[in-house]
Amino acid sequence: MSEESGVENVAAAELRAFIERIERLEEEKQTIAEDIKEVFGEAKGRGYDTKVMKTVIRLRKKDANERLEEESILQTYLAALGME
Repeated sequence: MSEESGVENVAAAELRAFIERIERLEEEKQTIAEDIKEVFGEAKGRGYDTKVMKTVIRLRKKDANERLEEESILQTYLAALGME
């Protein structure tokens, strides 16, 4: 076996391992997405507005200053459009 052939085999094995790991993670991601959808379905069944819940989740991910700035800009835009 030549040295080049050995390198190709190692690279192919490493590449295969990366691809298989990514595929497993994609499967896990799909399972988690289905679980999240199920929880939203339960919340909707209990009368919660899931669209608003998604907004709250998005806002909770942001830093407080970033959130305040976004809310301020939103209020400015709404006022400019006569929606306030």
